[in-house]
Amino acid sequence: MPVPKRSEIKPGLVVQIVEKQNQRSGKLTEGIVARILTSSPKHPHGIKVMLEDGKVGRVQAIVGQGE
Repeated sequence: MPVPKRSEIKPGLVVQIVEKQNQRSGKLTEGIVARILTSSPKHPHGIKVMLEDGKVGRVQAIVGQGE
C-alpha cells in the first residue's frame, strides 16, 4: 500500500505514523495531525507530521476524520 501524499494529509485527520525509534519494527502510532512538517509533495517513507500529543513520525496510513 503506498504512503499518502502531502496533498491528502490535513490537520485534524486521524493517521497512523511510524516514529523514528520504531522504523525497524514498523510499530504504528495512531493520532490526530497537528502540523505537517514535510514541505515536499511526497516522500518515499511518508510525509513527516506532528500529532496533537507532540509525537513526530511519518504517515503510513490515513484512518479517518478527527472529531
